[in-house]
Amino acid sequence: ASVLVIDKTGTLTEGRARLVDVHSSGRRSADEILRLAASLDQASQHVIAKSIVEAASERGLTLSMPVRAKEMAGSGIEGHVDGKRIIVGGGDFVRGKLKQRTLKKPAAPPGSVVVAVAVGDHLAGYLILADALRGDAADALTHLRKVGFTRIVLASGDQHAVVEDIAAQLELDQIRSELLPGEKVDVVVAERANGVVLMAGDGVNDAPALAAADVGISMGVRGSPASAESADAVLLVDNLGRIAEAVEIAQRSRAIALQSVYVGLALSLGAMVAAAFGYLSVVEGALFQEAIDVAVILNALRALR
Repeated sequence: ASVLVIDKTGTLTEGRARLVDVHSSGRRSADEILRLAASLDQASQHVIAKSIVEAASERGLTLSMPVRAKEMAGSGIEGHVDGKRIIVGGGDFVRGKLKQRTLKKPAAPPGSVVVAVAVGDHLAGYLILADALRGDAADALTHLRKVGFTRIVLASGDQHAVVEDIAAQLELDQIRSELLPGEKVDVVVAERANGVVLMAGDGVNDAPALAAADVGISMGVRGSPASAESADAVLLVDNLGRIAEAVEIAQRSRAIALQSVYVGLALSLGAMVAAAFGYLSVVEGALFQEAIDVAVILNALRALR
């Protein structure tokens, strides 16, 4: 394979919201805003709330137990932490609770989630969460180029601004955004004009493209069953760099196989010529052929190392 078509969400990115920034609207520090928000969000089952709690844990912040927590599904949560009234949620939810006409929002990257945090009757700040680029993404793509990929195409169903923001951090030859599953298949088919195509993805919407590619690889740790069933190979660890390792293993295995083919044929042809001129008897020829077979098998075993 010399062309890689790769999905964004869950493949190049982590596939889940992570805290990328904290904006303070007052005197409270970023860590204190995060600590109070995470303490209250312990009472929520929302996926964003879980990401906020995880971010606080990663920073080593000590959380307090929330009391009188009341959640409005999909909007936000209100309660008390360390005797203070805390409100966490979307801008409109927090604005309504504070009974204010407007709240000044910070600038945020495309595709990010902005969570407002209020303490008492005042806005404390904002938490910015986004589907962050994998830490190993850039190195993995560099490794893939070293093993022979001359063209890398990012194909995503996300909005163009979101895809462009991720692409700006990577060395890519082309980006395609706002694609439907059928359009991803079209991208794979079109890229065949540039070489053998490897497709990497993890979602249900990647399944048709994985099946259409010459080689499909599914990110199997958090990927969908549909993508795993459609792919030729499944990565069982959450490590993008393993794609390049798989390619290296395949290239080495193919090289060993070709060595066995060419050397085996050459020795067999040489033995045939020798036998034709009477230099090998029937028994000697049979034994020599067995020796060639054993040599080819032993050479093939090198692929295990």
